[in-house]
Amino acid sequence: MELTHLRLLTEDYKAAFSFYRDIMELPVKRGTELSGYAEFGAGDVRLALFCRKHMADIVGADHRPGSGAQADPMVIILRVASVDDQAAALRQKGVSLVAEPVDRPGWDVRTAHLRDPDGNLIEVNERLQ
Repeated sequence: MELTHLRLLTEDYKAAFSFYRDIMELPVKRGTELSGYAEFGAGDVRLALFCRKHMADIVGADHRPGSGAQADPMVIILRVASVDDQAAALRQKGVSLVAEPVDRPGWDVRTAHLRDPDGNLIEVNERLQ
């Protein structure tokens, strides 16, 4: 596995985008102030922004830890060779996925989501061909 992103889940996407672009001066690698998703260059790892509500909708209502300030603040993103193989291996180890493998063409990846023992959200993904 390879850590590729830290995705901050935000209540105010536009304000967060402006902060990281204009105040922190991180180079925008993907997205715009209005796109709802963005990635900024941050060395070998990218810092991504995404609306907290949209991420909660993706992983499902049964797995939301709360709302507002208690909802997921971030997602750990791990690149794998095969999301389907990784999901199968996780299931064999007793892990329940909160979102099954699915192609996300708008993101250019196939994803699955799970939580660690403390409830932190983790995404495993692979690039779509």
